[in-house]
Amino acid sequence: MKLVRHLLDAKGRNVISISPDASVFDAIKMMADESIGSLVVLDAREKLVGIVTERDYARKVIVKGRSSHDTRVAEIMSADVATASGDDTVNSCMEIMTAKKIRHLPVVENDQVVAMVSIGDLVQAIIADQQEEIEHLEQYISS
Repeated sequence: MKLVRHLLDAKGRNVISISPDASVFDAIKMMADESIGSLVVLDAREKLVGIVTERDYARKVIVKGRSSHDTRVAEIMSADVATASGDDTVNSCMEIMTAKKIRHLPVVENDQVVAMVSIGDLVQAIIADQQEEIEHLEQYISS
C-alpha cells in the first residue's frame, strides 16, 4: 500500500499557511489565489495551531452575518486538528478523513507541517494503485 511520503514525492510538499491573527478575508483571498480549500494555521514559532477551511468561512462567518474583514482566523479555525505523517498509509488517511468528515489533512514530521493532503489526493492515489494492480493481473492472466 502506498504511503503518504510516496504521494508527496509525486505531489510536492508545498505548505500554505496563515497566522491566527490574520483576518478571515485574508485567508479566503489566499485560498482563492492558490485555488485551495484550506490553510494550516501556524503560530509565530511555525507550530500548528489550527486549520481554516472554506467550510469554516461559510458556516461561521457568512451564515452568521459576520464581517470577514473584522473576524480573525483564530475565531473560526478548527483547533483540534487531525494530522498524518509520511509513514501513514493512504488508506489510513482516508479512514481518518472519513471518520472525522474532513477533506484536508496536514502532514506533520518532527513537529513541523511539511505538506497538506486532500481527499482528492488520496482518491487519485487509490485509483492509481488499483489501476496498477489491474494491469499486473491482466499481465498475469495473459502469460
